[in-house]
Amino acid sequence: QVYYIEKQKLFLKKAPKGSLRKEAALGDFFHRKGLAPEVLAYESLDADWLLTRRVQGEDCTDPMYLEDPKRLCDTTAQLLRMLHDTCPAGCPIDHTKNYLATARKNYGESHYDASLFPDNWGYASAEEAWRVIEENVKYLKTDTLLHGDYCLPNIMLDDWRFSGFIDLGNGGAGDRHVDLFWGIWSLQFNLKTDRYRDRFFDAYGRDKIDLDMLRTVAACEVFG
Repeated sequence: QVYYIEKQKLFLKKAPKGSLRKEAALGDFFHRKGLAPEVLAYESLDADWLLTRRVQGEDCTDPMYLEDPKRLCDTTAQLLRMLHDTCPAGCPIDHTKNYLATARKNYGESHYDASLFPDNWGYASAEEAWRVIEENVKYLKTDTLLHGDYCLPNIMLDDWRFSGFIDLGNGGAGDRHVDLFWGIWSLQFNLKTDRYRDRFFDAYGRDKIDLDMLRTVAACEVFG
């Protein structure tokens, strides 16, 4: 549950006990980097409570941004590169460790869903996806500050000026290709076309992109 306290321009989030701990820690870390709204309080009682300031503007699913898809593509790609160029030293969460643990657990429990992902990254079976993970897991890095859920609703702009990132509970220090994967997925989902994928890669900078690692990330993602 999320409550907006209009007079003070604050958001209060309530969730099951323990579930907002990472978001509070990462929110504070991102705020100190100038990348997210201020975390004012976090309490874990019978439930978790997280109080943050509101950031100016709208998220990137606002019609004013969706109506200019080329500019939206370029803006979100450049903001992602800016995030990834931010030093991750001191980040309180090891994203790669948690990411692989989740994939391993869900593979063991037969949780597999490739339905949300582009066909050219699809896998014929859970076993095929798991083989790709086993072959390439050693190449996943923990050297980049990640959002963890880099989708248009989590990027705030104020008349095209960056305001901040929100909903940081899946982030941490990890491999940049996780955010790249979700960045292009979100453009496809929200714009109803995959035509901006190459443009996104160009705007981000292809010097930092390994398509084989994107396919490895896709393999992890089908296990949730």
